[in-house]
Amino acid sequence: MTRYDLHLVAWDFDGVLNDGFRDGRAIWADNFERDLGHPISSFRDHFFGDRFEAVVTGREDLRAAVADWADKVGYAHGADTVIRYWFEQDRHPVPAMLERLDRLADRGMRQVIATNNEAHRARFIEDEMGYGTRVETVFASGRMGLRKPDPRFFHHIAAETGVTPGNILLVDDLEENIAAARDAGWQGYHLTDIHENDLDAVLGLR
Repeated sequence: MTRYDLHLVAWDFDGVLNDGFRDGRAIWADNFERDLGHPISSFRDHFFGDRFEAVVTGREDLRAAVADWADKVGYAHGADTVIRYWFEQDRHPVPAMLERLDRLADRGMRQVIATNNEAHRARFIEDEMGYGTRVETVFASGRMGLRKPDPRFFHHIAAETGVTPGNILLVDDLEENIAAARDAGWQGYHLTDIHENDLDAVLGLR
């Protein structure tokens, strides 16, 4: 891939800046039953699927959805405890990516996060994980009411940042998101273990 006229880097979060998966599983849930006293299967069955889609696009509040599960299974410590546990256990920043963020910032490159996350986690990413001081904005699906690979997600970011689509690069681990970004006129870099070594060249860091 050849880099050209790059004015804005849009970073995906989970799978790119944050490494929360091992062998296809979300590692935040590994000790859920031990730590919270309820099987993770009950949480997954309740939360993931159509309800998760509503939460991640901002049509339902995460706290309300988790509180509903807590009431259903008799979890006594409330939704906020579950959410805090989830977010803390899913906190795995990638040092090499943090270094890239800082090196690009030193060169004056504009950077944002473009993520399919609901609003509570977006704030956690900004405030608790510190990305709010590393990028201009966290564009999160729960705030926008749109999620990748919806083309409107990409149009919204281009409009909000004022950057011509062809001058924006999406770095994402999902090929369908890269394809959608390119269809919207963006540049795209599909991050995989195989191809990560040439990311620095694409970003102009070597």
